[in-house]
Amino acid sequence: MGIYLKLLLTALFWAGTFIAGRILGRQDSPADPSSAAFLRFAFASAAMIPILMMSEKRLPKLGIRQWFAVFLLGFFGVFLYHIMFLEGLKTVDAASASVLIATSPVFISILSAYFFKEILTPIRLTGIILSVFGAIYVALRGDFAFFFKHGIGVGQTFIIGCVVCWVFYSILGKVLLAGLSPIVTVTYSSVIGALLLFFPALYNGIFGKLADYAAKDWYSILYLAFFGTVAGYIWFCEGLLVIGPTRTALFINFIPIFTVVLSFLMLGEPVTKSLVMGTLLVVVGVYLTNKTKNNKNPEELSKFLKG
Repeated sequence: MGIYLKLLLTALFWAGTFIAGRILGRQDSPADPSSAAFLRFAFASAAMIPILMMSEKRLPKLGIRQWFAVFLLGFFGVFLYHIMFLEGLKTVDAASASVLIATSPVFISILSAYFFKEILTPIRLTGIILSVFGAIYVALRGDFAFFFKHGIGVGQTFIIGCVVCWVFYSILGKVLLAGLSPIVTVTYSSVIGALLLFFPALYNGIFGKLADYAAKDWYSILYLAFFGTVAGYIWFCEGLLVIGPTRTALFINFIPIFTVVLSFLMLGEPVTKSLVMGTLLVVVGVYLTNKTKNNKNPEELSKFLKG
């Protein structure tokens, strides 16, 4: 299978995580966000550890600083991010959530310019403006008076929290991680995230509710684990190695497009003019933001745990 097809499928798999999240977030689902996230990363970790051992021939040893860095990545990129992700999808439609989260690389670029003195070219600035405007347009459903009428809902607040977590995770990874391969970073942070998620899942009575999980709950969790996490991460990492981070990152632009289509076909969510317009603005904006020969920013790190 060619690397470009793998990356296109990765974008499709990650788009599907929004559909699975919406299924798990329905009102009658017994799977609370912490329990669903724990099961996702428990299954994913169980699959990724042997893959890591085959790739590295052993479990790599980390120094104290690296363990601290991986712990923070597991906390923000897995534990906190995915609880808010599933909480937000209880009330926010899958397509709108994907568009909002797709703006993460834009804010990463802004902070990279501030902290790492990276140059924001006119093209990248244009991309930032387009993406932010597109996200606001989707969040307000094309009605800029909507905010003054209704404000920002709880679900949207959680999704915005996902963006904040991801930006922090990405900048932190840029500063703290050195000498670790993507597969090591992903596997270890997934294991740590699963361990952290275990405690709120236990508090919410996960073991007493497992028998109540419907088939679609298990299908969604297994999809998140094996397609959204294992296959997506490995293929994305392979893309970084084969064609480089710049061209690989461009495939992320397909996620909100695929999500709009999948949410319509599988969930019956409406495709509104504001959603289509906002999606196009975000996709074009993210493309322009990544369109640079200087690839020192941490956008490649910001995609690993996003599905």
